[in-house]
Amino acid sequence: MEYIEWFGTHFIGLFQAGGKVFVGFMTDIVPLLIVLLTFTYSLIAFIGEQRVTKAIQFSAKNMLLRYSLMPILSVLMLTNPMAYTFGRFVKEEQKPAFYDSVVSFLHPVTGMFPYANAGELFVYLGIANGIMNAGYSISSLSVRYFLAGIIIILMRGVITEIITKFLMRKKNL
Repeated sequence: MEYIEWFGTHFIGLFQAGGKVFVGFMTDIVPLLIVLLTFTYSLIAFIGEQRVTKAIQFSAKNMLLRYSLMPILSVLMLTNPMAYTFGRFVKEEQKPAFYDSVVSFLHPVTGMFPYANAGELFVYLGIANGIMNAGYSISSLSVRYFLAGIIIILMRGVITEIITKFLMRKKNL
């Protein structure tokens, strides 16, 4: 009988702990996400959507910008999954590399801009919790994660573009 009581108490306790976490998200994370989204869309409106579009088209012509600035802007402005739509500005043979860059940046962006990929927020918060318990700063983690992400997306974009062009030549596409 003791085992059944223990199971019942701890089973409900699991849901109570989940409820506390949920309430914490509603009072901490959700307002932050709303303010960040409002800021991003206000900035686009202030600059002008056509100017932003021209800047994206310009950056698509340069390999370094195509796999660094473009994925960053697409993830921050459009969030996941709409960020992939910036791929319309690149040539057909560059689309796989651009997609690879955007997908690779959806995780590192979460620490500084959680609204950009809210689905991954739980993964980041789990890592951040471990970092906090070890006595380190979450801000430092967020910045390092973001900067490492920029380096990774640039490398992945360039390498994927080279591989794509090689395979297209091999298939005579």
